[in-house]
Amino acid sequence: MQTVFHLTTDDHDEQQTTLAIAENLTKDDSVEMDDVAVVAQSHGIEPLTADGEGSDTVESMLESGISFKACHNTLELKELSEEDLLEGVETVPSGGGELTRLQHEGYAYIRP
Repeated sequence: MQTVFHLTTDDHDEQQTTLAIAENLTKDDSVEMDDVAVVAQSHGIEPLTADGEGSDTVESMLESGISFKACHNTLELKELSEEDLLEGVETVPSGGGELTRLQHEGYAYIRP
């Protein structure tokens, strides 16, 4: 199974909840996961930045094999560059496009 989480909020508690659910999914022995991804756009981009609140959590999740994808449109809007992101975060042309592509490939969509 494959799951994608959608991270769009600037609320720190909601961001942490989304990240915790994604991480817990990878540790759930009752489900066989092939891939867990997080697509961040809009205000949800902050934890993926090197100096963003929550970046330590994202770094740990990257190391455990969870993939993170940052919306290029959001980076432009917020005047950020790929160099502002944590190492290992992939940039995608648009968050909506990536979510659509992943769902078409069979990923379950979760937005807590």
